[in-house]
Amino acid sequence: MVQMETQLQSIFEEVVWQIMLSLFFSMFMDTPEDEKTKLISCLGAFRQFWGGLSQESHEQCIQWIVKFIHGQHSPKRISFLYDCLAMAVETGLLPPRMVCESLINSDTLEWERTQLWALTFKLVRKIIGGVDYKGVRDLLKVILEKTLTIPNTVSSAVVQQLLAAREVIAYILERNACLLPAYFAVTEIRKLYPEGKLPHWLLGNLVSDFVDTFRPTARINSICGRCSLLPVVNNSGAICNSWKLDPATLRFPLKGLLPYDKDLFEPQTALLRYVLEQPYSRDMVCNMLGLNKQHKQRCPVLEDQLVDLVVYAMERSETEEKFDDGGTSQLLWQHLSSQLIFFVLFQFASFPHMVLSLHQKLAGRGLIKGRDHLMWVLLQFISGSIQKNALADFLPVMKLFDLLYPEKESLRNKSLQMNDYKIALLCNAYSTNSECFTLPMGALVETIYGNGIMRIPLPGTSCLASGSITPLPMNLLDSLTVHAKMSLIHSIATRVIKLAHAKSSVALAPALVETYSRLLVYMEIESLGIKGFISQLLPTVFKSHAWGILHTLLEMFSYRMHHIQPHYRVQLLSHLHTLAAVAQTNQNQLHLCVESTALRLITALGSSEVQPQFTRFLSDPKTVLSAESEELNRALILTLARATHVTDFFTGSDSIQGTWCKDILQTIMSFTPHNWASHTLSCFPGPLQSMTNENDIITHFSAQRSPPLFLCLLWKMLLETDHINQIGYRVLERIGARALVVHVRTFADFLVYEFSTSAGGQQLNKCIEILNDMVWKYNIVTLDRLILCLAMRSHEGNEAQVCYFIIQLLLLKPNDFRNRVSDFVKENSPEHWLQNDWHTKHMNYHKKYPEKLYFEGLAEQVDPPVPIQSPYLPIYFGNVCLRFLPVFDIVIHRFLELLPVSKSLETLLDHLGGLYKFHDRPVTYLYNTLHYYEMHLRNRESLKRKLVHAIIGSLKDNRPQGWCLSDTYLKCAMNAREDNPWVPDDSYYCKLIGRLVDNILFTSAFSAKREHYSMDECNWIDHHCPASFLLVLKEPYWIVLHDRIVSVISSPSLTSETEWVGYPFRLFDFTACHQSYSEMSCSYTLALAHAVWHHSSIGQLSLIPKFLTEVLLPIVKTEFQLLYVYHLVGPFLQRFQQERTRCMIEIGVAFYDMLLNVDQCSTHLNYMDPICDFLYHMKYMFTGDSVKEQVEKIICNLKPALKLRLRFITHISKMEPAAVPPQAINSGSPAPQSNQVPVSLPVTQ
Repeated sequence: MVQMETQLQSIFEEVVWQIMLSLFFSMFMDTPEDEKTKLISCLGAFRQFWGGLSQESHEQCIQWIVKFIHGQHSPKRISFLYDCLAMAVETGLLPPRMVCESLINSDTLEWERTQLWALTFKLVRKIIGGVDYKGVRDLLKVILEKTLTIPNTVSSAVVQQLLAAREVIAYILERNACLLPAYFAVTEIRKLYPEGKLPHWLLGNLVSDFVDTFRPTARINSICGRCSLLPVVNNSGAICNSWKLDPATLRFPLKGLLPYDKDLFEPQTALLRYVLEQPYSRDMVCNMLGLNKQHKQRCPVLEDQLVDLVVYAMERSETEEKFDDGGTSQLLWQHLSSQLIFFVLFQFASFPHMVLSLHQKLAGRGLIKGRDHLMWVLLQFISGSIQKNALADFLPVMKLFDLLYPEKESLRNKSLQMNDYKIALLCNAYSTNSECFTLPMGALVETIYGNGIMRIPLPGTSCLASGSITPLPMNLLDSLTVHAKMSLIHSIATRVIKLAHAKSSVALAPALVETYSRLLVYMEIESLGIKGFISQLLPTVFKSHAWGILHTLLEMFSYRMHHIQPHYRVQLLSHLHTLAAVAQTNQNQLHLCVESTALRLITALGSSEVQPQFTRFLSDPKTVLSAESEELNRALILTLARATHVTDFFTGSDSIQGTWCKDILQTIMSFTPHNWASHTLSCFPGPLQSMTNENDIITHFSAQRSPPLFLCLLWKMLLETDHINQIGYRVLERIGARALVVHVRTFADFLVYEFSTSAGGQQLNKCIEILNDMVWKYNIVTLDRLILCLAMRSHEGNEAQVCYFIIQLLLLKPNDFRNRVSDFVKENSPEHWLQNDWHTKHMNYHKKYPEKLYFEGLAEQVDPPVPIQSPYLPIYFGNVCLRFLPVFDIVIHRFLELLPVSKSLETLLDHLGGLYKFHDRPVTYLYNTLHYYEMHLRNRESLKRKLVHAIIGSLKDNRPQGWCLSDTYLKCAMNAREDNPWVPDDSYYCKLIGRLVDNILFTSAFSAKREHYSMDECNWIDHHCPASFLLVLKEPYWIVLHDRIVSVISSPSLTSETEWVGYPFRLFDFTACHQSYSEMSCSYTLALAHAVWHHSSIGQLSLIPKFLTEVLLPIVKTEFQLLYVYHLVGPFLQRFQQERTRCMIEIGVAFYDMLLNVDQCSTHLNYMDPICDFLYHMKYMFTGDSVKEQVEKIICNLKPALKLRLRFITHISKMEPAAVPPQAINSGSPAPQSNQVPVSLPVTQ
């Protein structure tokens, strides 16, 4: 190092000596050739020295030279030495990047040394063209940082010298120079000057104008009106990346440092608040903010929104006359309480911080009407945590209490009935004091446990329960704090476990079972509630072989728990399959209950829930599949088909190879080999249909043994002798419940054969009579089990029609089942949580229509009669009508698949449709049915109306008028005649959308008035509703959006150069067009497409690549069309990158293919810079080098101006040196403002 510096010192002192001689003889003017000769002469010794240096020493050498030059004081010397450096670079002796970096990074380069500053940047401007694009980016960054050192006030005498730096920046930013991707330059500028920060005045408009040229690129990557779009909570597209926010700032996670519109940089408090207002929104809030229950992370922005919601609730309390009416306002506070407890419990929000914030925001407001509700919300948390947290955490509550309750005298609430609520008050007050808590809690549980002496009968034989039948009412349970509720549910669960261990012969009291069911729905006690029920109580009862209690728990889940999170339901399904394999469950009643519960769990899974839940079991799919029940496995395949159809999960995929459900299907077929009828298979999504052609899945008949025929034999005995002997009964007993299902399956096929070959007339009537006797007289098989097996068979053609004919006869021909349905529907309400006399009605029904599950009818008919030995397990809720409901769901679907049985289905709906009054999710079922069978129902208006009327009409006594169907529909569609069908006009659809808008604006728990929204927000909600509407409909409804897009792209506005001569991005700006009342179809269609796709699931979005390549690519020929397509699809690249990379790559290649089309069809592109900027953004933010191979070939075929700008994307940059095109070539930059000044250096005096 020392030797190198010594040699350099010697060489450059000689150069300086020559400079001095030159200056001495300056009266003799040198020609340029003389100057060049002098420079070459001075570099001679250095050239020889440089050649002997190692590569590692080059940078130190150049840094020494720069330091030596900056140590000179004579401008002439500095200028001559810089000329030497320039010559060294131009002749290839020194690398330009290393020279530039050493010059700019020098500590001695300071603005105060104005002459050195000017000469340095003059040299950089001269040689920077040889620097690679990444080096230019780094130099730009340092130069911009250097300009920040210049104060705002300097002498005008030195401004001219300082402007040398501006010239270098201007050259770097010059689009035609193409020293680097302009995208790199704007990134560095935005890092240094983020939104709202102005560049140094020295740069004037240079930087801001350059940044403005990227506003079109930012707009291309922005969803129209994104800040006003709201999710439909619990919709299939809601839990996705569309709605994610930064958990620290609540801003959108925007990609790249582009100059997006200002509203996109704002905290999206309105979005988070809207979601927080919705019921069942916790999972979505956690997904939006990236909150994980396993990691305790405080989220201050979430705290702020919860506090604001409480304040708003207090404000609303002041204005409502009837606040304590138990209606919407009561639900509002209950919802708030539940949300607050959840987020505080998992430490996403800090309780003391929230209380202090509440005090601050309520101080001086005088809001007191809602104070009791507020304190109740806070006490919900305090009651259970006061012993676990420091006292200081709760002191802010006392401060808030003093603010809300300034009265000095004691408070009196005349509406409070102490007698009714005394126990609840005592439980709440002393829930953390074990000595005082025992007495009130004991009194509470004693009312539901029974006194231990009194016994009451339950349905069936030899089944007694403890005598308490009246459950604790919901208003009392609502009055208990979270801690008191947890204590109560813990007490009940402990008692159940104790009785299970003791194998008590006395069943649980009906009041206890109903109360326990009601407590399990409270989400704030989830850990001791449903979570403990599934993961602790159920396994413990099973291990204790307490089959009566196990039966009770399954009944509770089937008939009382309607809003349980899907992962708990799938976990229970896994437990049930384990139970089914245990020998002790091989008894009629328990086996029937296990299979019936499993069927409910499978068929009730939401379409958006199926894939996320079952992918958790891919490593061992056996745990969620039945090893022996063909019907349950068929039901699961039907659910998979429906879910993948509705959510479009397989869109763009022609095979199930490698998909998540392939292993599930293979396992099902290995457990229960079977095939499907062609009319059923035709409804499956394409990839699922292929399973019938895959040898590794279908091994159907090769694995079958000789079928069991005992029920067929009994049928023949009854047909020929009208009698079954005692041996028949004994065989049925010996077969066992599990094996009997196989016999029923064979019997179902046998029945189809018998009825198909029947001579009709009297013989057919005899067959029907015998079949009904087997169900109702002899109790050989339950109706729901037989119907399920028949509905799940795979008959074709005429045999399928016969099968459905048998189902219809079983359900309607005798009065047995119709009477049961009629009486049950007439006497009972689905709102069991409001009833205190359910048990009485339940027992009355069973006395009139007793359940016989152990062949009692046959036992009585044989000679001699056989006494029944089997005691019944307790039945608290179930009956044949409720068991039949999930089977009815399947029956309706099977009938819909076969056109000739349409009228039979209408008849079934007429007589049995009232059962949907008790369906857990009637509207969801109707939606899934209409969606899945849209093609089958498209021209069957009468059947569609019948289906809608039967399901929605069943709830007419329990819902307000117009709760689901509009008045227009009820008046016109439901009364339409076949010869004069009702065809809705545009006004009908407008009113329908308006109704949805009003529901979003008005009926949210917190939104009371439209005035709470700005006009722009209302406009966007009006626009966003059709998008949500289209998405949940079948493809024929929303595919018209693609047709509209094609129409717009083919319109004169985008195809003709003379139709629209203005700035294209104004043509695409929905907000500007709407505000100026210039309704341009381009912007409206763009906004609608963005709204639809923003709400879409990834399956629905996966249609876009095919749409681009097959439909749009052939018609995109102009620059405006290309920009429109980029703006249309560009904003969704981020989702494709995160959720389906394959689609992102296909779209990326399609974008370049379109560019090639446009380039070949156009003489010149006016907006090539925004186009290229967008493509660079796509490369560096999304695709990387994944499309490099395909894109390289396309770029090589572009015209020179485009190829020059895009050369950094490919290896072209290595082959073609940077060059400055002639100034006559248009830069291709957009000019959005009429007064925009071209980027140029001002003349400064």
